[in-house]
Amino acid sequence: MRNAHAVADVRAAEQALMAALPPGTLMQRAAAGLAAVCAGLLPRVYGARVVVLAGSGDNGGDALFAGARLARRGAQVVAVAAGTRLHEGGAAALRAAGGLITGPGERGVEATMHAADLVLDGLLGIGGRGGLREPQATLATLAEAARGGGTCVVAVDLPSGVDADTGEVTGAAVSADVTVTFGTWKTGLLIDPGAAHAGLAHLVDIGLAPHLPAAAAAAYGAADVAALLPRPGRESDKYRRGVLGIVAGSDRFTGAAALAVGGALRGGAGMVRLVTTPAAAAVVRQHWPEAVITVTGDDGGEVGAVGRVQAWLAGPGMGTDEPARSRLVAVLATDLPVLVDADGLTLLAREPELVAGRRAPTLLTPHAGELARLLRGDPAVVTARRAEHAQAAAAAYGCSVLLKGSTTVIAAGEGPLYVNPTGTGWLATAGTGDVLAGLAGALLAQGLDVGEAAAAAAYLHGISARYAAGGASAHPGGEAPIGAGDVIAALPDAIRAVTSPA
Repeated sequence: MRNAHAVADVRAAEQALMAALPPGTLMQRAAAGLAAVCAGLLPRVYGARVVVLAGSGDNGGDALFAGARLARRGAQVVAVAAGTRLHEGGAAALRAAGGLITGPGERGVEATMHAADLVLDGLLGIGGRGGLREPQATLATLAEAARGGGTCVVAVDLPSGVDADTGEVTGAAVSADVTVTFGTWKTGLLIDPGAAHAGLAHLVDIGLAPHLPAAAAAAYGAADVAALLPRPGRESDKYRRGVLGIVAGSDRFTGAAALAVGGALRGGAGMVRLVTTPAAAAVVRQHWPEAVITVTGDDGGEVGAVGRVQAWLAGPGMGTDEPARSRLVAVLATDLPVLVDADGLTLLAREPELVAGRRAPTLLTPHAGELARLLRGDPAVVTARRAEHAQAAAAAYGCSVLLKGSTTVIAAGEGPLYVNPTGTGWLATAGTGDVLAGLAGALLAQGLDVGEAAAAAAYLHGISARYAAGGASAHPGGEAPIGAGDVIAALPDAIRAVTSPA
């Protein structure tokens, strides 16, 4: 698991550690790790051309000391001073190793960057807020142009211009191929748009762990998900495996019910009890004859008649009319875990009081547009500040919130914000959210905690999409477009990949 910490906690941990070490030790640890990663990225260090973009803070110092280490191994290192001053010790070390220092306004800087094998971004550190100012903004633009020509860009601790706590990018920012971060992960490296700017992230241990508090955010890995997934024993039956009740589908949206049921069954539910309309029921019977179906009437009172379930999913394609509202109210009136998605979220946005005071676990699974409606906000702002708005919705509704998107984030109670690392653009197609809802609902029915179920479902959903698109090693022919049904079909492979890694 990748645990990430807030800037304030990182600063406090650094101060505590530095108090117990000789002066400069922490920066030398960071510089050594940074130089080692850079050396591994170069075909060879001797004769390599390296440009260091050095701000006036500690990140600039880390970059300069790393540049000095590379210069001592024969690299041709040029540092571009991006501020009114440089870290004195780092600048002196680079000069002593044979490196050169110039300014952003000097002739030849652009050509030097284009000719470089590697550019180190040490412009700003984790304390930076807002977009880059001049001359940093121009240097970031030059670095991007050099990157387009094949130069490797490495960010020091965090790409300059990315908010370390939120991943927000406002204005100019560096886009890196690799980010070398120190001591602990930063939340902004895990959440888009910051994650997209970070490239491949690499953590260098500098000894902070004993001084860090609980994580602010966490990203599950395969082993974490495998540890959560229930495995049936010899005494298992369909009821012990978990029974999920689903209210989904309508005469207009018949496929939503089939996709949600498929996600639940392939996600391990022992049984699915579906409440849906006659037209949707006919579609589900064609695809999933094992589903137990209750056909809806006009009064919306079918929820109490379906039989025993361990959790409920309500919303995909069910409509927003009065009978649909009555079914949602009935589901929420139970003392069981409930996942609300799609049309159910539309109803909640109209009547937030429907979940007020609910004691049983409740998970909302909106995309940015739906979350904006829940908060009466702007989808673009939600997308730019995903963590903030997921947490705001969780507080406002008293529910856990899984915010879908380029980075899926999960705000679940008082624990860390969970961030899913497996998302892919191939999931941006109709119906995949219904599959995710069914999968997460199945995990709730199998007894997982609401945050665990949401995080594990998002992880498996992303892996399934990658398998379906052909991005896994089992499909060497390259990726191709997929539909929601392909994600369902790939779920068993994704679960096997997580629980039985090669």
